[in-house]
Amino acid sequence: MTYILDLLTQLADGLAKQFGPDCEIVIHDLKRHDLEHSIVHINNGHVTNRREGDGPSKVILDTLRRDPAALKDHLGCLTRTGNGKILKSSTFYIRSKEGDAVDYLLSINYDITGLITVDRSIKALIDTEPQTEGKQQPEPVVRNVNDLLDMLIEQSVDMIGKPAALMNKEEKVTAIQFLNDAGAFLITKSGDKVSKYFGISKFTLYSYIDINNRKSEDKG
Repeated sequence: MTYILDLLTQLADGLAKQFGPDCEIVIHDLKRHDLEHSIVHINNGHVTNRREGDGPSKVILDTLRRDPAALKDHLGCLTRTGNGKILKSSTFYIRSKEGDAVDYLLSINYDITGLITVDRSIKALIDTEPQTEGKQQPEPVVRNVNDLLDMLIEQSVDMIGKPAALMNKEEKVTAIQFLNDAGAFLITKSGDKVSKYFGISKFTLYSYIDINNRKSEDKG
């Protein structure tokens, strides 16, 4: 392990010991270019039912697609596990020495499900940063890239408001634009699954992506 990874692992072990079994600490290694197995260290993985060698969350895809200089740590956000646990989560971007890339992500996920039901005296502990619009909804926590892709597809369908089979061309283009912007096509063989889900050919899928890319260029 590198010096930085050794240091992050030491920090993760200490935080997990400090805050107990309800606090999951996860380290993602982005230098390995192994998207499907980005978790290289995890404490209290029972919180989200993940383990070392599992895949990324949505924030990983967002990190890979964006300018490292524009990324800011996500602090005190709500996330939700598949079995309904509500977590208070923070993600820290650990940059390279040169500052031109993100090498690691350190994530802290504290299970606040039980705390939500207790007295207001601990409200300050479980408060989260509000979203700019509307009520904050917990972001799902996924265990692998297949679950992540399924989640993104589900979000694209929810955004349109109708099943894929009932979407017209414009609606499918919009849904696929959402997936492209979310980094879904960074996932291996995602094109096969998305084209099958939306009932289009791979050629048509790529043409829809190209339409979206041209729109982005025109806006630029």
